[in-house]
Amino acid sequence: MEHEIHNEGSGALLQVSLKQNEAVKAESNAMVAMSGKVTVEGKMDGGLFGGLKRAFSGEKFFVQVLTAKQEDGMVLLAPSLPGDIKVLTVKPGLQYLLQRGAFLAAMGGADVDTAMQNLAKGFFSGAGFFVQKTQGNGKIAVSAFGAIQEIDVPAGEEFVVDNGHLVAWTDTMTYKLEKAAKAGWFSSATSGEWLVCRFKGPGTLFVQTRNPSAFSEWVRAQVPSKS
Repeated sequence: MEHEIHNEGSGALLQVSLKQNEAVKAESNAMVAMSGKVTVEGKMDGGLFGGLKRAFSGEKFFVQVLTAKQEDGMVLLAPSLPGDIKVLTVKPGLQYLLQRGAFLAAMGGADVDTAMQNLAKGFFSGAGFFVQKTQGNGKIAVSAFGAIQEIDVPAGEEFVVDNGHLVAWTDTMTYKLEKAAKAGWFSSATSGEWLVCRFKGPGTLFVQTRNPSAFSEWVRAQVPSKS
């Protein structure tokens, strides 16, 4: 199984080339185009409980599985939001936690499952009470709103990220939520930044250059109110 990212940036597209009998699991409705003999099947991966866990983590209830059953084939996948795609290598000792909505596809022996955060992180982090955690050995494609910036954080060092800009982070990292401004809630509010995540290395962060929630607020502000 091979992959290639086309049109890097706001119009990114993931091409997955499949050998006969290989399959790729993708977010529901991610398929843009595919070879004529590739089959697509909607699945409630993990049964009803698995579907509910995905829904709680901000993903769709079903996933789609695209399989090259008769011969080699190719599929094109894209996320719902305009933005970049990043393919992460996962293996024993190198796994990631994904922000809600970040998962696009799982290739090879890689997969994702749902993990629960504690009450405070779930309520305030923007990721919800559940996040997705990668597992297995293979490739995981994630998507973002805007471009994806990779940040390496050395052991013992800290890095602060606005919770609306998170995409993924290695599971070796710990983080805590705090006010953006040390002076207090009023300073945080007037700065336009409320809560941030303070990560501690070692590990790698992937952040998106645009905030989906902030964009939604901007769109709502442009809609004329009813007189």
